[in-house]
Amino acid sequence: MPYDVSSTASVLPHTGTRPTRASVTAVPTPPPDPDELAASLATIGDIVMAGRRSGYSHLVTRPAPTVGQLMTAARGAAEALVRPALWPRRRGRWQPAPRAARRRAVGRMRVTVVALEPDAFVPLSAEGPGGASGPAAEVLHLVSGRAHTVATAPTGEMLAVQGLTAGRTRVLGASDGHQLVNTGTETAVVVRVGG
Repeated sequence: MPYDVSSTASVLPHTGTRPTRASVTAVPTPPPDPDELAASLATIGDIVMAGRRSGYSHLVTRPAPTVGQLMTAARGAAEALVRPALWPRRRGRWQPAPRAARRRAVGRMRVTVVALEPDAFVPLSAEGPGGASGPAAEVLHLVSGRAHTVATAPTGEMLAVQGLTAGRTRVLGASDGHQLVNTGTETAVVVRVGG
């Protein structure tokens, strides 16, 4: 379907010269009316809602806990778990820490604990409970016993061994391919806090 532009557009004579700054005069435009401006911005939610809470829960920002907050929560959980009555009854599996150990964890931190028999090990996988992806940062704190973290290659070869020291918290950069091993002669209890 052809469209005729001649009836809608005005034809300007072509002079072959470009307009110069001196030949073009600036016509000041009046500032927009505040009511018109508000009406035009009402359809743009990002601008109107800037700095305000959104009614959509999936758009709420949830800041990740800092390493310092994770370490504080791990120390608090370790202090609560000094009593053997709070240690997990099942050995060799990560499980949610008792409520007394989770009290210092604020926000969206996940506090888990494991009890390992001598010469036992447990993986420090990045996969959380229910197959959820792991947290951005994790820390380990030794409550009792003696334990080491062992980094392994996909072939099973040992790459690095680091001891967990009593009273100190170890920050995990990545937990894939890591194992936690009880290298002592008594039960080792370790707290893991992730966020």
